[in-house]
Amino acid sequence: MACKRKQWRSTGKGLVLGILLTSCTILIYCLSSAQILFSHPELPVPYSCAHRPSQLRPKLIANSSQQTTEPTCTPKVDIMFMKTHKTASSTFLNILFRFGEKHRLKFAFPNSRNDFFYPSLFQRSQVKDYRPGMCFNIICNHMRFNAPEVTKLLPMDTSYITILRDPAELFESSFHYFGRLAPFTWKIPGDDKLTEFLRDPHYYFDPDGFNAFYLKNLLFFDFGQDNTQELDDPRVEEGIRSITDRFQLVMLVEYFEESLILLKEALCWEMDDLLFFKLNARKGSTVSKLTPELRAKALEWNAVDWKLYQHFNQTFWKKVDAYGRRQMAQDVAELRRRNVEMASICIEGGRAVEAGSIQETAMQPWQPMGEKSIMGYNLKKNVDKAHRKLCRKMLMPELQYLTELGVNLWITKLWGHVRDVINW
Repeated sequence: MACKRKQWRSTGKGLVLGILLTSCTILIYCLSSAQILFSHPELPVPYSCAHRPSQLRPKLIANSSQQTTEPTCTPKVDIMFMKTHKTASSTFLNILFRFGEKHRLKFAFPNSRNDFFYPSLFQRSQVKDYRPGMCFNIICNHMRFNAPEVTKLLPMDTSYITILRDPAELFESSFHYFGRLAPFTWKIPGDDKLTEFLRDPHYYFDPDGFNAFYLKNLLFFDFGQDNTQELDDPRVEEGIRSITDRFQLVMLVEYFEESLILLKEALCWEMDDLLFFKLNARKGSTVSKLTPELRAKALEWNAVDWKLYQHFNQTFWKKVDAYGRRQMAQDVAELRRRNVEMASICIEGGRAVEAGSIQETAMQPWQPMGEKSIMGYNLKKNVDKAHRKLCRKMLMPELQYLTELGVNLWITKLWGHVRDVINW
């Protein structure tokens, strides 16, 4: 009898959650997808939106034999960061948020959620309080890139920056994080769904399925391209060429600190601007270790992303060579030393902890559906006054920081409540 009651309770709970999930998903989808695309008058964008000259500083030019000093340069403040998925981009966003606050810059933020109606192509009408002729310094939230609309929003001197990740590792992370949101994965049998999917991806993958884009050539899709193209399709080369022509710096997750040093050089920033703690990291037990065979299959399945990554891996190391390998090693060592110093000042225990061990609700990161695999931090007690504000900012998860910057995230928060119920 007790067994039957338990079975009925489980069935009833499933029905309630199913109905709630379906209703809320439809509501959120309608609210987030039904956009009214206004016809804005075409006004020329300004050359620059730097509202005041920043303090000039000597620019050190490094090479293998010596350092020389060129005339002073001005930190660049007009920035488009193309935030790709599962690429440590939340960590870089924290850097941008702090830089923007330091220089009192104007962000182009989305309205009611934390992305620009992704996966729809970006439209400037999606920017909070947008009016033609407005000046924006930084745009950095998730979007599906749409160059014509972005260029009509940002000043002409904007620096375009983005970041890529090894596609096999990205696919593993995306499959873990977004897999439950793609219904075609629900029919994959067994506990190791990733391995089973890669055994015969064409059998399981539905290119027209809901959220299917998360699980094939996600990087190429984020850049506004067709992620289902075959590798030999000439549009793949055209897409890579258009990204190359648009973005001045393409960073690599695997060489994040080297990427930041190149950023500092390109934008005339200070080392202080680059300090960071790794945000949105998964606990190790949830990361699937890819065997050489699985890695090869993941790269084959994401062949377009692999071609994109290989192209920018080459351009990245050319920039490192131009900067000077010896100087790069010294600067990376200095950045790491500064980050370790900040961790000792800011972080209780000196390291990230699992979600259940995070003491402040305000420090809880967003979690994937059905589990709590994303780690976070505890702010050290009795941090000295000189570092207290900086420490809190550096440790603050993305959604909380967006809220502090004035973004209304009611749709994102509503979805968060639905997920909490589902995890009940």
